[in-house]
Amino acid sequence: MNNSAQKVSLTNIFLTFAKIGLTGFGGGMAIVALIERICVKEKRWLGNEEFMHGLAFGQILGPFSLNTCTFIGHYLRGIRGGIIAAVAFILPSFLLVTTLSWLYFTYHKLPQLQAALKGTNPVVIGLIVVVAIDMGRKQIKGANSFLMALLAFTATVFFKLNAAWVLLAAAAWSLGVSIYRRRYS
Repeated sequence: MNNSAQKVSLTNIFLTFAKIGLTGFGGGMAIVALIERICVKEKRWLGNEEFMHGLAFGQILGPFSLNTCTFIGHYLRGIRGGIIAAVAFILPSFLLVTTLSWLYFTYHKLPQLQAALKGTNPVVIGLIVVVAIDMGRKQIKGANSFLMALLAFTATVFFKLNAAWVLLAAAAWSLGVSIYRRRYS
């Protein structure tokens, strides 16, 4: 837990992540970009490095936007902060998806609804690309970082490797390089 961040109230954590859950559209990386903007850039609750670590941990176990929220809440206020951030993030989506599901199954035959849903797909892809480029500019510095990003992309896209295995391999490689440099430098 971050001692300097303990000043963040549980109410503030709840309201912030409820807002993210309510306004975060596009899923996955689009929501992660919103989390980063609010928690790292605007509120300065944690640094970019801590945020990237939380994002990496979140990728291992499933819904990474929820996991990233939980990580930040825990970083700020321990287990209670993590639970409150997770519940606050999920609550608006749960209520909205429940309502939209009812509307969809009641009115799914309407051509206007079908057209509206098809029109959102390219926008979501565009948002994901923008986030990837923005995060890449911040994190990929030097030939080694570029090579690792390229290898991760190749492993997941062309060889269909699970992202968790790619992350574990990158962590093992980085740990090995670090140990090697300490011993032989």
